[in-house]
Amino acid sequence: MSDNKTAMVGTPCQVLAGEKINRYENETGGSPIDVKIGLFCMENFSYSYLEKFLKENDIALFEVKDFKIENGFFIANLIDGNVFKVPLSQTEPFTRKNCEVCTDYTANSADISVGSVGSSKGYSTVIVRTKKGQEIIEGCIKKRYIEIDKLSDKGHDLLEKISNKKISKNLKNIAKRESISRPVLSKRNLSEEEFYKESENCHFDNLEADVISVGSCVLCGACEYVCPEDIIKIDDRKPVKKGECLEECHACYFACPRTFVSNEIYDDDIDENPLGNYLRIFQAKSNAVIGQDGGVVSSILIYLLENNIVDDVSIVGQDVNKSWKPYSYLTPNVEDVVAASGTKYSTVPIGFKALNEKGD
Repeated sequence: MSDNKTAMVGTPCQVLAGEKINRYENETGGSPIDVKIGLFCMENFSYSYLEKFLKENDIALFEVKDFKIENGFFIANLIDGNVFKVPLSQTEPFTRKNCEVCTDYTANSADISVGSVGSSKGYSTVIVRTKKGQEIIEGCIKKRYIEIDKLSDKGHDLLEKISNKKISKNLKNIAKRESISRPVLSKRNLSEEEFYKESENCHFDNLEADVISVGSCVLCGACEYVCPEDIIKIDDRKPVKKGECLEECHACYFACPRTFVSNEIYDDDIDENPLGNYLRIFQAKSNAVIGQDGGVVSSILIYLLENNIVDDVSIVGQDVNKSWKPYSYLTPNVEDVVAASGTKYSTVPIGFKALNEKGD
């Protein structure tokens, strides 16, 4: 492991994986992730089913420049300049089924969470959760990377409403799934001691049975990243094992955000607290970058790089040959952050694929 410090940007499940990897570094080997920026997330999409949905609307994936969600609509910007737009209620056919067991809308285990819900036009909602996150935001404000304003009561209520909607909907999905299948492990209330007891005898075969085979894998790439034997591979679909696990290795099971989560990470009553634990909540806008959520997130990343708080940051760019398909990479360059600013929707294992490719 290098001494590099990395800022990770990811969805709630990806950020949770980053938290688990570093918390249980004796088992996982740890990671260079030093700052975790979480993005609000209701659900993610399956490219295969999305491709089918678009085809039914006479659109081919190669015609798509990028995807985004804005004001309750799913939007595909086409290369020819046209825009395909449908209400989010119509995205259910291509929503990834593993998202149905997640009750975290605002990335509760991040240092800083950012999203567009609740904020005024041109602003993003920012939730500061940790002391580290507070120090970063104070630096961003002081050096004018961002400017902030009070989140309105109406905006706060809307954010809670949306978060509660995800919690309520997916608790029902969890109950339904558990009535006909295996338990959703991440929703078991366990102490740290119980977490270790349940996890320390598990290998990839257990991960496959408990998470992957029952449709709970989020393709975050954490298992692939922490595997010391490099035998776990993800090829856009699901993790597979190409070799034999070491008897004493339990890294993938400790790292996965869909195995057990101890109450040292999430309180037992986390689903009764729609925004999670936080120190401060407000709305902010970037003074340097224009974008949706990406304006504020990119400004924070630029601040972290220009002030030598981290060595590199994880960002999402676009595949040269497939403009609709985002890919993740690490960069120490502010220019890359500016070029990649903006919200992208993807099923790629954001932070961990980039870490693996760098060889950390």
